[in-house]
Amino acid sequence: MVVVREIRAAGHWPTAKEVDRITLPYDQRHRRRLRLVADAGTELLLDLPAARLLREGDGLKLRGGAYVHVHAAPEDLIKVTAADTAALIRLAWHLGNRHLPADLDFDSDALGRILIRRDHVIEDMLLRLGASLRPVRVPFNPESGAYEGAVPHDHGHHDYDDHGDENHRHDHSHSHSHGHRPPAPDSISAADVVPVPAHAPAHQAGHRQPPRPRGSDA
Repeated sequence: MVVVREIRAAGHWPTAKEVDRITLPYDQRHRRRLRLVADAGTELLLDLPAARLLREGDGLKLRGGAYVHVHAAPEDLIKVTAADTAALIRLAWHLGNRHLPADLDFDSDALGRILIRRDHVIEDMLLRLGASLRPVRVPFNPESGAYEGAVPHDHGHHDYDDHGDENHRHDHSHSHSHGHRPPAPDSISAADVVPVPAHAPAHQAGHRQPPRPRGSDA
């Protein structure tokens, strides 16, 4: 078994030194450590310092300077298009707000397109936002994000984070809110603080007493 600790980006390795190729779906191309078998039978152990996305055309560097060529396998995806570029950008914002992997292309189609994985909840949201959807079977090469190569911190729907366990995945809900911090202690006014008599039971501390009815002698 050959240990792979270095990846060369597409176009930055000598293709003449290719000795094998490996065809993988997206789930198996975003890993840190994983056992693999290339198309011609070369056994590999991917052992990287941090999880990263293997992209179409990347080269896995082997001992002696040989390479295994990475190919992205075709997958069942949804092609998202819109009436104009501004509408497509709006759709991309909603997908990004949910931390969904998305493959963006503004060159192959006149107005651009987005590829996402099948998800009926997300598809329904996009339709309500005016998107046009079409099932396709093509390789999936989503954007890697601004922190490619850093320690992953993914918490969106269907985003994957490898912490050294080849079968570890994080699946979360379809949407989540980004809440706001509660007021800082120094923003509480004096009117919010209710003095408690020394003889009051401990469970009453910090709680405002209900107002007494007018005219009550009690």
